[in-house]
Amino acid sequence: MPLYEHVFLSRQDTSAQQVEELTAQFKGVIEQLGGKVTKVEQWGVKSLSYRLSKNRKAHFTLLNVDAPPAALNEVERQERLSEDVVRYLTVRVEELEEGPSAMMRKVDRDRERDERGGGFRDRGDRSDRGDRGDRGDRGGRRDRDARPPRDDADIVEA
Repeated sequence: MPLYEHVFLSRQDTSAQQVEELTAQFKGVIEQLGGKVTKVEQWGVKSLSYRLSKNRKAHFTLLNVDAPPAALNEVERQERLSEDVVRYLTVRVEELEEGPSAMMRKVDRDRERDERGGGFRDRGDRSDRGDRGDRGDRGGRRDRDARPPRDDADIVEA
C-alpha cells in the first residue's frame, strides 16, 4: 500500500481534547477502509504565516499513514466538511520517517535551549559590526556642508 504523510490544521479555539477526538475520528476512518496509522504527532498551536478563515493560529497534527488512496480521499472529504479543520495536506512518500519528525526535534531543541538558559547570545560588545563606531558616524563619508543662511527676500507670498 502507498505511504502518506498527512497534516491537518484545526482552529485554535478548539480544545486539545477536541483535536484528539478529530484525530481519533480520522484514524478510525483510515482503519475502516483497510489502512493503518503508524504515527500520530500533535505539534501544538503554532502561528500561521497568514490568516486562514479569520484564524491567526492553529493546532497542527501529523499522521503517518499506510493506506489505500480511497481511505485518504474519504478522510480529506470529511476534513472539508468539518468546520474545525482549517487546512490539510497529504503527501505521498517513498518511506515513512522513523522517530520524531523535524517539527518535534525542533521543539526538543528549543526546550533544551530554554533549560540551559540559552536563547539569544549576549552581544553587548557588538564586535560583529566592525569599526563603524556609534550610529552617528557615517563611516568615512562627510556630513553635508552647512546650509547657507536664508534670504527672506527669496520668499514669495501668494
